[in-house]
Amino acid sequence: MRKPALLFTRELPGGGYVAIEAERSENATYRARLSVERRSDPTRRNGHYPPVIAESMGATAARVFDELYRIAADNVEIAKGLLRWQSQRLAQH
Repeated sequence: MRKPALLFTRELPGGGYVAIEAERSENATYRARLSVERRSDPTRRNGHYPPVIAESMGATAARVFDELYRIAADNVEIAKGLLRWQSQRLAQH
């Protein structure tokens, strides 16, 4: 399995970072994910992944990047995404 390409990353105030990764599927569409690493330490416990707060699919890498970049560049939107992610996790348990 091929690893997704890292398209964007930036540090967050107070530690951690936000990242956009994308991969091309077999049917020539692109799928991108916006994840938020809340830990300052770049090493994670094995098997634990950062929260994915947004996803996008589209015909080009540029299209999916543009859609997720609007969120990744805005700290308020990242906070809202994390709140939604936490709410969904609580609803599942």
